[in-house]
Amino acid sequence: MSIEAVYQRNEHHRGSKSGWLRAAVLGANDGLVSNASLLIGVAAAGRTSFLPVAGLAGITAGAMSMAVGEYISVQSQADIEASDRQMEIEHLAEDPEGELEELTQIYVERGLPRELAEKVAQTFTEKDVLAAHLRDELGHFDNNKAQPSKAAFASAVSFALGATVPLIGALVGSTATKVTLIIVFAFVGLFGTGVISSKLAGSPMRRTVLRVLIGGGIGMAITAGIGSLIPA
Repeated sequence: MSIEAVYQRNEHHRGSKSGWLRAAVLGANDGLVSNASLLIGVAAAGRTSFLPVAGLAGITAGAMSMAVGEYISVQSQADIEASDRQMEIEHLAEDPEGELEELTQIYVERGLPRELAEKVAQTFTEKDVLAAHLRDELGHFDNNKAQPSKAAFASAVSFALGATVPLIGALVGSTATKVTLIIVFAFVGLFGTGVISSKLAGSPMRRTVLRVLIGGGIGMAITAGIGSLIPA
């Protein structure tokens, strides 16, 4: 099998999409739950006239918060990876023989006979010693490398899309039906998020959807309870 064929096969593994996928799914789910909870809390407090403003404010503030938070989080991971890379460069310059032995020992612990492990370590060292240590010693791979900007963008956009769904329910309903429609739209959105998450991650659909629905329902119920305690 050619290198190109191997690469194409690896592209189908879901682990290569874990960074942006996690940010997108988390953003959409947070958008649905947080904005629906916000709207239900406002409505439960008897402030239905404030729902459009509250909903738009929730979308804007939440999307920006998710983007900044995700960027900082993933950038911290990228900084750690860069620090590890620089440390490994220094170790290779100071003690190349010791690093070769360390790489050999890694392959021995994974099940290779000592003689074969030495040959593999030597071959990888001659080809790209830094890449070999980053990959096999530290677990750094190009397909799951931290990408702060991409994660931040995916998180912000998915949050805004998710948060818009319950707001639509608040806008189309009458005063008497706003809360009901917010909940209905939110659960429909959560169901869709669960299905998409299950498909992309390859996890059991029923379990994934139930987890998303139950978590979102609990969040909205708590917020509605708190909102109902506030005098109109």
